[in-house]
Amino acid sequence: MGRLSAAKPVLTTPAAAPTAEDSPLPMATEPAVPFIEIETLRAREFLPAAKEALGSLLSEQAQGKLIRPMFNWAGRNSLFPLHWGLACCAIEFAAAFGARWDAERFGVVPRSSPRQCDLLIVNGTVTWKVAHKLITLYEQMPEPKWVIAMGNCATGGGPFRTAYSVVPGVDKLVPVDVYIAGCPPRPEALLDGILRLEQLIKERKE
Repeated sequence: MGRLSAAKPVLTTPAAAPTAEDSPLPMATEPAVPFIEIETLRAREFLPAAKEALGSLLSEQAQGKLIRPMFNWAGRNSLFPLHWGLACCAIEFAAAFGARWDAERFGVVPRSSPRQCDLLIVNGTVTWKVAHKLITLYEQMPEPKWVIAMGNCATGGGPFRTAYSVVPGVDKLVPVDVYIAGCPPRPEALLDGILRLEQLIKERKE
C-alpha cells in the first residue's frame, strides 16, 4: 500500500485592477463631456436622421393606408368619360347615359374636353386614318387615366379585322384596361365594364 500524498495548495496571485488605459468605459476620474457639446452633437447628427426616418415612415404608411385609398375612392366614384363616338357602339354608349339605364348614378359623367376626362371609351371601328386623332386625345387626358375598349371592333377589329384600313384592336395604339365583348354590346354590358373598371381602381396600389 502506497502512502497517500497530501495535495499541495496552489497559490494564486490576485488579478491586477484594471487601469484607465485598459478599461473601455470612462473612469470617474476623467473629465466629463460638457453638456453643451452633447446637445450640439445631438442636434447636428441625431435629430435630422431621426426626423428623416420618421418622416419617410409616416409618408409610406400614409401613402398606403390613407392617401392612396382616398384617391382611389374619389377616382372610381367620379369617372369622366370622353364624349366621343366612332361607330354603331356609340349609340349604345349614348343609350347607357339615357333615362332608362342612367349611368350617371354611378358617378360617370361624360365631358366634351379630353383635358377634363380620365376615361376613354373607344366605341366603334378604329381606322388607321383616325388612329393619330385617338392617340392625341389620349395624350391630352390628365393622369391617372383609363381606357375601355367597347365592342368587337375596338377590341380586335371585329368583322373588319382583315381590312387594310382598320386597326386590329385599339390596344395597338393605347393601353386598354377593360375589354367589353359584343357587336354591339348592350348598355348593360357597358355598365358592367364600368363597374369592373371601378374595382380595378379600388385595388390600385401605385
